[in-house]
Amino acid sequence: MTVPARGGQLWIRRFHPAPDAGVRLVALPHAGGSASFYFPLSRALAPRVEVLSVQYPGRQDRRAEPCIDDIGELADRIAAELRQWADRPLALFGHSMGAAVGFEVARRMDVAPIRLIASGRRAPSTHRDERVHLRDDDGLVADLRKLSGTAAGVLGDEELLRMILPAVRSDYRAAETYQGESGAKVACPITVLLGDDDPKVTLAEAEAWREHTDSEVDVRVFAGGHFYLVEHQEKVLAVLDERLKVPDSV
Repeated sequence: MTVPARGGQLWIRRFHPAPDAGVRLVALPHAGGSASFYFPLSRALAPRVEVLSVQYPGRQDRRAEPCIDDIGELADRIAAELRQWADRPLALFGHSMGAAVGFEVARRMDVAPIRLIASGRRAPSTHRDERVHLRDDDGLVADLRKLSGTAAGVLGDEELLRMILPAVRSDYRAAETYQGESGAKVACPITVLLGDDDPKVTLAEAEAWREHTDSEVDVRVFAGGHFYLVEHQEKVLAVLDERLKVPDSV
């Protein structure tokens, strides 16, 4: 069950409050994803880390709201929401589109996060000419099936599928049209995670995250495709436990 966020916010979901946690992890979903994708991660990390899952507009209980199809605008809104959660050190975890959002949120934060964890996403300095968001509905669904990131029950339920496609298309448009600002960096370390068979990011594109911070960058490769993190949850959790240490200076 979701515990209501401060002030009844719609953006931030705190599934497992952890008042004694030394750090909060802000979890940013992939294209078409929702805050509930991170419920298992939140449960696994509590109470040592408190997870704040972001709910983008246009899905689940925010379905009636207009989607935001621009990474910069999403980052502006999320960074503003996070100001009231900055009484403890914050780290950012984003998967796929969420990694690009996380990078831009980190650039906008008043106090730099202790770490950015970028999963399943090429570095902002790299570019691909991707146009999946311009396909018809069948073409969009075909890409979802290829990535295996949408529950089989959703892909098999025509009515439910058509309900989520507007948000999926909007997110794909945001992710595919995003181009990082030349020379843009964050003031924190970066951990990059990827699957070795991910069609959305190569090892070279992952290594290019080194261009986006003057701090340290480590790249971890797992067996699997774009949603390797579902299959390797325990290994991903081990990386998070290792990397989400609050610096003594904080």
